[in-house]
Amino acid sequence: MTTTNNNQAYLVCSGDLRPSANIKCWPMQQQMEEKLHDALQKLGWTIKRAHTYDEEKGHGFIDYQHVGIKIFREIDKKAPLIVAESVWQYSHHVLAGLIAHEGPILIVTNWDGTYPGLVGALNLTGSLTKANVPYSFLWSKDFTDDFFINKLQDWLNTGTVIHDYTHVQAFETTSMTAADRELAAGFAAKLQHDQVVMGVFDEGCMGMFNAIVPDALIHQLGIFKERLSQSTLYAKMLTVSDEEAHAVLDWLLKKGMKFDWGTDPVNELTKEQTLEQCKMYIAALRLADEFGCDTIGIQYQQGLKDLVAASDLVEGLLNNTERPPVYGEKGKELYPGEALPHFNEVDECAGIDGYVTYHLWKQLGLNGDNTLHDLRYGENFVVDGKEEFVWVFLISGAVPASHFVDGYANASSMRQPPMFFKKGGGTLRGVSRPGKIVWSRIYMEQDELWCDIGTGRAVELPKEETERRWALTDPQWPIMHGVLDGVSRDQMMAKHKANHIQVAYVDGDFDVRRAAEIKAAALQALGIKINFCGI
Repeated sequence: MTTTNNNQAYLVCSGDLRPSANIKCWPMQQQMEEKLHDALQKLGWTIKRAHTYDEEKGHGFIDYQHVGIKIFREIDKKAPLIVAESVWQYSHHVLAGLIAHEGPILIVTNWDGTYPGLVGALNLTGSLTKANVPYSFLWSKDFTDDFFINKLQDWLNTGTVIHDYTHVQAFETTSMTAADRELAAGFAAKLQHDQVVMGVFDEGCMGMFNAIVPDALIHQLGIFKERLSQSTLYAKMLTVSDEEAHAVLDWLLKKGMKFDWGTDPVNELTKEQTLEQCKMYIAALRLADEFGCDTIGIQYQQGLKDLVAASDLVEGLLNNTERPPVYGEKGKELYPGEALPHFNEVDECAGIDGYVTYHLWKQLGLNGDNTLHDLRYGENFVVDGKEEFVWVFLISGAVPASHFVDGYANASSMRQPPMFFKKGGGTLRGVSRPGKIVWSRIYMEQDELWCDIGTGRAVELPKEETERRWALTDPQWPIMHGVLDGVSRDQMMAKHKANHIQVAYVDGDFDVRRAAEIKAAALQALGIKINFCGI
């Protein structure tokens, strides 16, 4: 067994399950670990890697749960432990070991948009929060800044890092009008009385432990899972005709949507891949109708990724009220004039939020089309003469066309990155329009459901800045330039308990704070504990 030495911390790194991603991302991980080693050395500490580079695999990530379990068997449970993440990682690869670990745990990530390292680290911290595992969390661009060094020193001295949570307040309904409180309570009571069916096409995507809501908690809300299989979705796709798929594609083309088609299916989006996605769109709606689903989530990234093109275009279409019509096998139009809220990567916390937001917003006379995004990256930028921290909210799919200026006419579809999506398929890609937003995240802590909620705005950046940010991350994916009211970068990173953030526009003259408070009150009436974050 590895034993604890004075001033020595042990390091592990969780990686992807997809070998292509681990191999491509490994050099970035090496660079990060070297900088982290230098930072610790200057403070009189050393790092000992608890697992080695695998010559055969071509990387040094923990890439399976059973591998992680075996590695943690050899680590002294009381040793200081650092989990270093520069890439998207599957949290369950290390979760068993971290749950059993008794020493101080520090999650560290690099502030870089190249790969979803920030996203992976936030998923891991959200998963540890759900699992009731104590941990500390730090991030840095180059691991030399005062914020990082000072907080790292605190962890080395005490085993904990304390962050600034002054932006967080327990939500109270006292400032709301009696009419708004009544509206929120009535909405919640109706949901719990009518009850909701949540279609889950396989659970637990990409190790996202934090995205699985235990049945006992979700039932209290009046939401009940219909557990469906992605194999059923694939089988239903095989029953969809080519003519039906072409009808969906023709509708999108007439709306002005553009497709970046090529002829090489390995590296380019092909028309055949898009038509396969159109079949999945039809199949998903038919299965949702058959099982009476009010909202659905498709896992895709395990199993289905080895069979068919990506689900992302499908997800964006489902989240848009205006979408290609789909008919059942007996000719009846399915969910006419409505979105079917879809939660990307079968994130059930986002599924609760997406369903509530869509229907509550409709009751308020607002457009309820909403989506989740990853908190992928961010930098300062001058907006309307004032320097702001502008987030790169980015997700592989699920963004509705109504979030773009001119909708489908400003939407395009590009091939998903081959290292993640070997079967190709495109996204519903675009730049989210400027406007007021309510952001939120439902998560689990101390075996209870919580929601952090706040206000902000999507801002417009110059075209060249948008292109630069896309180039720094994934240019194939839809993007929102997000500014959060009264919440700094470091406050958001410290408190947010997930890789995903839910966003919905508040258009027209409707007060954005009022919309956020009504939503908070409705969720609170369902039994969810609420933090209001920011101004």
